[in-house]
Amino acid sequence: QVRLVESGGGLVQPGGSLRLSCAASGLTLDYRAIGWFRQAPGRVREWVLCISSSGGITNYADSVKGRFSISRDDAKNTVYLQMNSLKPDDTAVYYCATTFRNPLGAACPPDRHIYRYENWGQGTQVTVSS
Repeated sequence: QVRLVESGGGLVQPGGSLRLSCAASGLTLDYRAIGWFRQAPGRVREWVLCISSSGGITNYADSVKGRFSISRDDAKNTVYLQMNSLKPDDTAVYYCATTFRNPLGAACPPDRHIYRYENWGQGTQVTVSS
């Protein structure tokens, strides 16, 4: 059974930090690019950032550049989202997702469309409020 499980969300004050984890089972993360998305109530799912299968290329939404970072540990089959300097606008459910596995290497999809991603987690709630 393929599963992605996000964890680490919670309530933090503006300016605070959180680290989200995405643990995979039933599949390996190697040769897959990993993306993070977020969705607030009444809003569409928004692409946040992505890391290539090699870990050598990362892409960030303008809204999170300089504040968020993504990393991966394929030995642990886990990807991380480090969030610093959090703002109330960051409040959302955060999802991790994988692209299809490509032994030649998987790049972050340039169009950032959700349908370029094969597997999704259930999401973890992040609330930024004073």
